Amino acid sequence: MFLDYAKIHVKGGDGGDGIVAFRREPYVPRGGPAGGNGGKGGDVWLVADPSLTTLEDFRYTKHYRAERGERGGGANKQGASAPDLIIKVPLGTVVRDPETKQVLADLVEPGMRFLAARGGRGGWGNSHFATSTHKAPNYAERGEPGEERWLELELKMLADVGLVGFPNAGKSTLISAISRARPKIADYPFTTLYPNLGVVSHAGETFVVADIPGLIEGAHEGLGLGHRFLKHVERTRLLIHLVEATSPDGSDPWERFVKINDELRAYSSDLAAKRQLVALNKMDLPGTAEIAEEFIRKAATHGYTVYPISAKEGTGLPLLLDQVVEELKRIPKPEPIAGLAEEAQEGVYRFKPEEEEPLVVKREGDVYRVAGAGLERLVAMTDLANEEALRRFYHILLKRGVIDRLRQEGVEYGDTVEIAGVEFEYTRGFDGL
Repeated sequence: MFLDYAKIHVKGGDGGDGIVAFRREPYVPRGGPAGGNGGKGGDVWLVADPSLTTLEDFRYTKHYRAERGERGGGANKQGASAPDLIIKVPLGTVVRDPETKQVLADLVEPGMRFLAARGGRGGWGNSHFATSTHKAPNYAERGEPGEERWLELELKMLADVGLVGFPNAGKSTLISAISRARPKIADYPFTTLYPNLGVVSHAGETFVVADIPGLIEGAHEGLGLGHRFLKHVERTRLLIHLVEATSPDGSDPWERFVKINDELRAYSSDLAAKRQLVALNKMDLPGTAEIAEEFIRKAATHGYTVYPISAKEGTGLPLLLDQVVEELKRIPKPEPIAGLAEEAQEGVYRFKPEEEEPLVVKREGDVYRVAGAGLERLVAMTDLANEEALRRFYHILLKRGVIDRLRQEGVEYGDTVEIAGVEFEYTRGFDGL
């Protein structure tokens, strides 16, 4: 089954918790803190794999979660970091933000990687918090939650040459004649329901050809799944426009040729501007010589050179392939799509560092709601059941200006303050006392 679109949810592994521990050794009556830090959670990576040709693996599996780091140990032992989760995707996979539709990565080379979700930092053990004035801290941090997000994956097949034309023009027959691809072929329209790739070797050169399912009038508006088919020729460097040199339904081959170009133009000006080689197919059938003569005359007035061929019999194919080789030598390969991710260095895409959300404090009824400034992460990493950890939490709120903002909003002792979904009673502890 061919699938060229998927939406998945990825989550980096949570960091391991730091622990509270103290040295317990003979002849050391006052052993200091010895709680180790937790290990880092696993990252989630998307990796381009040339052995894959479809996003079918994502049809039923939508959620991907890396493992969390291990807890710290006594005697200052660091918890083990979790392994990264590797998700393999086909070459040509474009990664987008589902809400903004902005491109995050374009995985066009084997082994290219995209950091989809970072794993959380391991929490600090109590030994990390020891100071000259606080020699025996009795609290530790919880592990940082891993990043999580939804991602859209769209496959745009990577091919040097795209075959376009009306249904039943003979594209599947042509790709089977010039490569080892063996698509389903039958004498009726819409035999090909998804793109096929074929590798062609000719005149000492090798290139990839994509057989795009037949387009119909209105394809740029999505008719006949037009959008899904047209996007697969966006990356191609050269188009072979295949036209049937017969009129089984009474239509004129030149009119069919013009309609396909109109669809390309309506879908994308860049697609319409691609170099085209025009191949007039099925020249082995009776009565095609007169049709070909008229078609070639009209094409010449518009600057097109026509290559009469019979994909079934193989006639005319060497000359067509000679020209394909010459054209590809002159047309550079397309660059990856630019997007939100930082410039890919050594084939690795990473998110740009996200700016911390500004502090927001507002009163809603009897509740003062506080958000931003990294407070959600702070709450998640604080053991709120530990009195010492809670005092540290209050002290950080004081340093970050949260207390001053609450006072400006008129908070009083006994009022309810909500931070990251957790409710607190405003007490003297918030003032750092």
